[in-house]
Amino acid sequence: MPEGISAEDLMSNVMETLSDGVSKHKSVSFFEEQKSGSVSSQLNRLFGRQKPVHHILGGGKSADVLLWRNKKISAGFLAGATAVWVLFEWLNYHFLSLICFALIFVMVAQFVWSNASGVLNKSRPEVPHFVLSEELFVNVAKTTSIQVNQGLGFLQDTACGGDIKQFLMVILSLFAVAVISSWCNFVTILFIGFVGAHTLPVVYEKYEDEIDGFVHNALEQLQGRYRKMDTGFLSRISRASFKGKKHE
Repeated sequence: MPEGISAEDLMSNVMETLSDGVSKHKSVSFFEEQKSGSVSSQLNRLFGRQKPVHHILGGGKSADVLLWRNKKISAGFLAGATAVWVLFEWLNYHFLSLICFALIFVMVAQFVWSNASGVLNKSRPEVPHFVLSEELFVNVAKTTSIQVNQGLGFLQDTACGGDIKQFLMVILSLFAVAVISSWCNFVTILFIGFVGAHTLPVVYEKYEDEIDGFVHNALEQLQGRYRKMDTGFLSRISRASFKGKKHE
């Protein structure tokens, strides 16, 4: 033992070295657990999502409205849709009658505006003409056709792609829409879809980790039950049919 170093000093140095090693090991394992947790959370994203929700929704003004980036505009769209739904469902207005009443209101306002100059001894004002351009209808038709074709392509790719998770999610969604449509009419379904588009994305963006984990566990349980049914029931049916053909 070197001179000037006692046994107590040597033991304290050894204990300090061991404590430093344990703390470093804990810090390394903690960062490794964090890294593995982040990797697993990325792998378990809903539909294999790798991009933010805002980017998936288009990343433009429509995505800002759906994700409530501007609360006044989003609330205005939701209030307008609610007012239209109340007019059609609770007040029993029809689309044609509502259009006619709107046209009557506009014509009466223009009539009063254009003829009030004679009563007030003022010059006749120029009433602006409302003209809808052909480009507007062409753009609406193009946008509608693109969205419909993308939806049909998505359904076909889901049916032929072999991704069991995505396939089950689409099947369950279509089944839910079919059940809801048997309870209410088309206008109510559109309103429910509009409300869902303005609520579900923002809720998912806020609680995406919890929702992704729940959906991942549910899909794993469905896959496990499907494997049990496949090995226990479907395989017996295939064997029984094969034996019947062999005896024939």
